[in-house]
Amino acid sequence: MELGIGIGWRPEIAAEVESLSGIDWVEAVAENLCADHLPDSLVRLRERGVTVVPHGVALGLGGADRPDPDRLAGLAARAELLGAPLVTEHIAFVRAGGPLTASPRLEAGHLLPVPRTWNALDVLCENVRIAQDSLPVPLALENIAALITWPGEELTEGQFLAELVERTGVRLLIDVANLHTNHVNLGQDPAKALDELPVEAIAYVHVAGGVEKNGVWHDTHAHPVSEPVLEVLAELRSRVDPPGVLLERDDAFPPGAELAGELDAIRATLRKAAPSADAGPDRAAARKAAPSADRGPVAGPAPAPASEGSAGTGARTTAPAAVPAGTRDRTAVAQTALLSALVAGTPAPEGFDHRRLRVQSRALAAKRADVVAKVAPELPEILGDGYRAAFLAYAGSRPMSGGYRRDALDFAEHVLIAGGPADPVARRRLTYWWQDRSGARPPRRTTRLVRAARAVLVGK
Repeated sequence: MELGIGIGWRPEIAAEVESLSGIDWVEAVAENLCADHLPDSLVRLRERGVTVVPHGVALGLGGADRPDPDRLAGLAARAELLGAPLVTEHIAFVRAGGPLTASPRLEAGHLLPVPRTWNALDVLCENVRIAQDSLPVPLALENIAALITWPGEELTEGQFLAELVERTGVRLLIDVANLHTNHVNLGQDPAKALDELPVEAIAYVHVAGGVEKNGVWHDTHAHPVSEPVLEVLAELRSRVDPPGVLLERDDAFPPGAELAGELDAIRATLRKAAPSADAGPDRAAARKAAPSADRGPVAGPAPAPASEGSAGTGARTTAPAAVPAGTRDRTAVAQTALLSALVAGTPAPEGFDHRRLRVQSRALAAKRADVVAKVAPELPEILGDGYRAAFLAYAGSRPMSGGYRRDALDFAEHVLIAGGPADPVARRRLTYWWQDRSGARPPRRTTRLVRAARAVLVGK
């Protein structure tokens, strides 16, 4: 399906998006939409014939667990409500722990990289097939940006994506900003990745901005698109004409005129990079003719002949195979050890770059602070300038075990139990806020907190 040029729809820039000319489609974060009701702005866009694609961020298809049926049902409901031609998600894990490790569940609050190993690929492929069978439209998966790499990886990013497509028939959402991020942070060549991946499987492309700090590229989605990112887009366009290209912006939203300027730069890049009629052999055909990644000795039978995938997902070129016994358990242990080191301060797993783990850990805590401030804006208002320092101190010893709204409640509870805030008016306001949102029987209520809350209310 040809999508054209699009932009990420966010409530903060809904009016600007509606006023932009030349917008063929938009993408909305699935988890930010109700399953049975659309924001008025999206209703108006759809009435104008603008396609809306739901973009999921919470499935964690690269995780050790099988996809959560409720999350899949929610994504399917949003796809049907929007009349979307496809849905998208990420090649990442976002949580760890739980039954497979007999340990507490940990939430990253962020997309973390999957090890590019054959075992991790087995788990990912089975999870993707489960998702495909649960969704009413095709699924496309996005490559992510990373600050860290796993030790002992067996495949390049391009090879990993090619194998994923070969086994599942899934489409690809290629983020050229993420390819640039991995080039700066991990030394991975975007051109090599583009040469190795099946560009003919691309559903659409993301373009976004970031910033470099102390030699590390941060994929912020809060800065203008940089020239190096446009150069990666040009590399991709020299290989294939993508069905759609979309500008992402998630924070520090500029005026509509600046968004329009970035879209114009994207259009100009695509025009300039388009190959001429006599540009030479088809790169996609050349990639297909190249030898596949050498897996080495593999137990079990050879792949079965191609079988047809579920309705709407496209053909699978390799029949489904069960994940080998113990693979999910080993994946769960490895991912839990890494996430625990990042969010709970446990020792770093062997083979990881400790400096990069510290950078990633600080980035996760900072993102938690930012998102909690958005979902619960009363907290920085009540705590004032002390909010961020207090939250980062809390995050250093309290891993996130639920969503961001649960995190906001847990943070407020933590502050109250510790006797804060010092200002009695602020303490009274925080107590009322916490009681109003935690309900009559709030999770994890302690005797000390109840007594503190009662003391504040009696003494008002």
